[in-house]
Amino acid sequence: MSDPDRLKRVDALLDGLDDVLPPPRVRAQLRLAANLTQQDIAEAVGVKRLAVVRWELGKSNPRRPQRTAYIHLLKRLAERFPKAAGLNEGTPTPASDSRGSG
Repeated sequence: MSDPDRLKRVDALLDGLDDVLPPPRVRAQLRLAANLTQQDIAEAVGVKRLAVVRWELGKSNPRRPQRTAYIHLLKRLAERFPKAAGLNEGTPTPASDSRGSG
């Protein structure tokens, strides 16, 4: 494989990281840091409150198109509340994730 091909594969791998959700407890901490309710999040993302409850408990993960909106929201909250986002540090990374389930 040539170097340009390797670089393309690396770029594709890194681009996929934009779709990774933080751990459930960080999702909840970001929401709480912003003084938002689960209903606030649900209305903004376009789902029922129970979906947000399940996402924050790690029982399920959002599907597209809500996943994109939810990740965007979490990233913006992490920018505003870096201490809440910092709860992710030191958390073991799962061997595999369940993207798109739930």
